[in-house]
Amino acid sequence: MSVDDTDVLIIGAGLAGLRCAAVLRSAGRDVRVWEASDAVGGRIRTDVVDGFRCDRGFQVLNPAYPELKHAVDVDALRLQPFGAGVAVRRETGTAVWVHPLRSPTKVPAMLASGGLGPRDVVAVARWAAAALRPSRLTARGHADTSLRAALDRAGVSGELRRVIDRFLAGVLLEDDGVTSNAFALLLIRMFVLGVPALPEDGMQALPRQLAAGLEDSITLQRNVTELAKNGTGWQAGDGTHVVRARHVVVATDAVAAAGLIGLTAPPMHGVVTDWWAADEVPSGPPMLWVDGRVTPRGPVLNTSVISAAAPSYAPPGRHLIAASALMAPDGTAPEESVTRAHAAGILGADATRWSLLVRHRVPRALPEQSAPLAARRPVRTAEGAWVCGDHRDTASIQGALVSGRRTAEAILASGR
Repeated sequence: MSVDDTDVLIIGAGLAGLRCAAVLRSAGRDVRVWEASDAVGGRIRTDVVDGFRCDRGFQVLNPAYPELKHAVDVDALRLQPFGAGVAVRRETGTAVWVHPLRSPTKVPAMLASGGLGPRDVVAVARWAAAALRPSRLTARGHADTSLRAALDRAGVSGELRRVIDRFLAGVLLEDDGVTSNAFALLLIRMFVLGVPALPEDGMQALPRQLAAGLEDSITLQRNVTELAKNGTGWQAGDGTHVVRARHVVVATDAVAAAGLIGLTAPPMHGVVTDWWAADEVPSGPPMLWVDGRVTPRGPVLNTSVISAAAPSYAPPGRHLIAASALMAPDGTAPEESVTRAHAAGILGADATRWSLLVRHRVPRALPEQSAPLAARRPVRTAEGAWVCGDHRDTASIQGALVSGRRTAEAILASGR
């Protein structure tokens, strides 16, 4: 059995672990990263299937995330934005709800199309006003509540409520409205400030860039099965290799972290995403589409012609369509034929010639972010292990990156 020594061992090469490693390396620390999978990225991975780029699960990148510009070269990702707004399938026809700050000239036509009246605008403004002061949303003592209760209290109803509920269900991966309203408003603020996009090389381009310069520190396919205190430090092993380290950082998802260091894992939400190839592109804007009908015709949270927004995701002359639906707590998911029919209905397309490329089931896609919002959880356990991940900050790419940096800075400040 091989034995090695290092200053800091990071378990997990997802966004948080990579960000933590990069900050520590820039401060001159000797860092090793062990990753159980065959590539970096954690839950952010991209599969290339028959020339199509298919991200695992529902993945988009919002360039407005404040931490992003400090962690990577955003321009080098060559982001391809979706249309600013959301497209809505109605009982009859469709509607396009534009971003009012980015397409102000289209707002009168949007209001005239029905579904949004003065009362609706006042109600949603009443609900969203707190997003103008984000520091208050994360302050101690903030009177947070569930998203559902907050929308009810603000009087958001009708088609506007259905669209907000279904759009956010696709982001939060839950459709009961139990998520912290403060967290939902922080996300809404990001959607106001930035337009979601996809990197030219797929979402995995983000962790790959984070890993650049750390190649000599990262070892793949090392699944830690033993972790214990060793004097004033730590010892980790995978059965054939052992690392002794002054500090250990558990940068896995919440469930894996609970198994290694005994943390209480929050409930996890799962998503299933289907990716189809098509020879003909459905008409409509390159936006995320949601079902705004009173009774949705299926389980799809959102769907989109991905290649209309991100041409690099499909070979020339072909088109890529994706749709996401929730997984049940027991891990079951809707049948592909059901999500296909619902996605086609939302897009107003004929799906008989769509070809399934891949189906991604991600049972632990996102930790639940319930009220009251705890935006900054401790990064060290009572035993002295460090921990980072989106379950320690906010359940988002922003939260994962902030958590990694915050943990690295705490290690550097510890004086060891």
